[in-house]
Amino acid sequence: MIEIIKIGFISITLIDLLDISLVSFIIYQIYKMIKGTVASQIFSGLIFIISLSFVAQVSGMRTMTWILRLVTDIWVFAFIVLFQPEIRRFLVALSKTKLLQIFRSQKNKNEVDLADEITQSVFEMAQVQHGALIVFEKDAEAKAIIETGQPIHAIVSKDLLKNIFFPRSPLHDGAVVIGGDQIKAARCTLPLSNISVVDGVQLGMRHKAALGITEQADVLVIVVSEETGSISVAENGKLIRGLSKDKLRKLLTEKLHLTKSSKIKQLFEEIRK
Repeated sequence: MIEIIKIGFISITLIDLLDISLVSFIIYQIYKMIKGTVASQIFSGLIFIISLSFVAQVSGMRTMTWILRLVTDIWVFAFIVLFQPEIRRFLVALSKTKLLQIFRSQKNKNEVDLADEITQSVFEMAQVQHGALIVFEKDAEAKAIIETGQPIHAIVSKDLLKNIFFPRSPLHDGAVVIGGDQIKAARCTLPLSNISVVDGVQLGMRHKAALGITEQADVLVIVVSEETGSISVAENGKLIRGLSKDKLRKLLTEKLHLTKSSKIKQLFEEIRK
């Protein structure tokens, strides 16, 4: 193997660098998932025990090594049991990477189904005048918005959206954030726009919040009016009111396939006609 770096008797090859990079990436991803949780404290404890075991072996502490070996022999099983939710989230996140999505043959079908699911839930909420505010992530994750609400991390479904925005639900106030096929958070707080009137119509709090977040972040927002039951969409600081069920489905279907803002703007112009 070709040596890249050699310091004294220590030599580093290309494989060594690749190995270190992969391990660092995995540790970093695990750290991001468990940061600020109880799991992070448990993980730190496990790392400490493993490090102490290594030091004891190098130093020749036989008794300490024997005691710590009893712990380290079962640490893998303890890791799986204690970090089961975090491992599941990591594997789900890994399956959604662009590299693995290439092999998902049912992607297009799932996206169309997702658009239908959301459209149907929005239309049914509009019929009974249940107010709703739904934020869709685009190219970047809306972490700042998600952190203001209650984490959900559930697959999008019509019934779940309707239950969240049911007037007596503790999560109905605020916005829902959807990324991919997941409802990431509910009861999120959005900044309000300074715009109070659009096309001669006074805006309510939900519509001002929809405009406010699209003025600051690259997202698309659906608003269901609690007063009139009308459906509106906000994007890039602009609001389109009175969407029909078919137009909403068309917009969402295109949104799930397009990432370039120029194409989204073209779609908005088609809907306006």
